[in-house]
Amino acid sequence: QVQLVESGRGLVQAGGSLSLSCSASGNIFSINRMGWYRQAPGKQRELVAEITSGGSTNYADSVKGRFTISRDNAKNTVYLQMSSLKPEDTAVYYCNLKNGPIREYDDYWGQGTQVTVSS
Repeated sequence: QVQLVESGRGLVQAGGSLSLSCSASGNIFSINRMGWYRQAPGKQRELVAEITSGGSTNYADSVKGRFTISRDNAKNTVYLQMSSLKPEDTAVYYCNLKNGPIREYDDYWGQGTQVTVSS
């Protein structure tokens, strides 16, 4: 069984910074993608950023240049450094693990962590 544990929730003023981390445990395949999604009230869950086990990254247009995703494969941990935060970044952020190669992976989710950006 795979578990994802997130940390780093917080309240920050617009323009500020915040870091999130997520550690995965269990049967983790060497080929996988880890990432962050977010869901604001009344909106669908959306991809924020993801990173492959090889280090390739993908960002939502809305966060490019402001957020940085990274990972430590030895620790099965993914990080999200958020800067220049805006009120519209307010959401519950969910860690995601796509465990396995593309088209053959299993999806796992963290419990979610609240990020609130005040104006």
